[in-house]
Amino acid sequence: MKYQGRALLPDCQILYKYLEAELHGRPSALSGIFEIEFASSRQALQAAVNRIVAIIEAAPNKHRLDRVITRWLKRHLVRMSADVNLDNVNSLVEDQSMLAENLQHWSKKDREEGRQEGLQKARLETAHKLIDRTDMDDQMIAEISGLTVEQVAQLRAAK
Repeated sequence: MKYQGRALLPDCQILYKYLEAELHGRPSALSGIFEIEFASSRQALQAAVNRIVAIIEAAPNKHRLDRVITRWLKRHLVRMSADVNLDNVNSLVEDQSMLAENLQHWSKKDREEGRQEGLQKARLETAHKLIDRTDMDDQMIAEISGLTVEQVAQLRAAK
């Protein structure tokens, strides 16, 4: 089993299954942190943040808890290499909509980067096939594939 690209130890696998099955129903700050930690998608992360905000709002020491969890979340997102601007987020409770907007922007940016990677892969595959199966020159292959003439020449030289 993997978590964020890392293999989980057997004990962690048991904990992860417990987290999925049990923690969502436990209204504690720790269960909310675990839910954020193990969120498998941006939507799950946003749902976990919304849940922990509700937990914070119901806590008797909500201001301190909010400050501590906000600081932890900012560090956690940095560790995840999240490309979000959290400089102005000082409170999950007060800045929840700003955080949601940042997470949505991060998700859109990831999708766009994935789309661009897919397009580049398709361009390279097209150019490879044209080099292998035709007698077209580099200029023609570049026009068809969407690559530059230099990129096509590099692909041809690498064959």
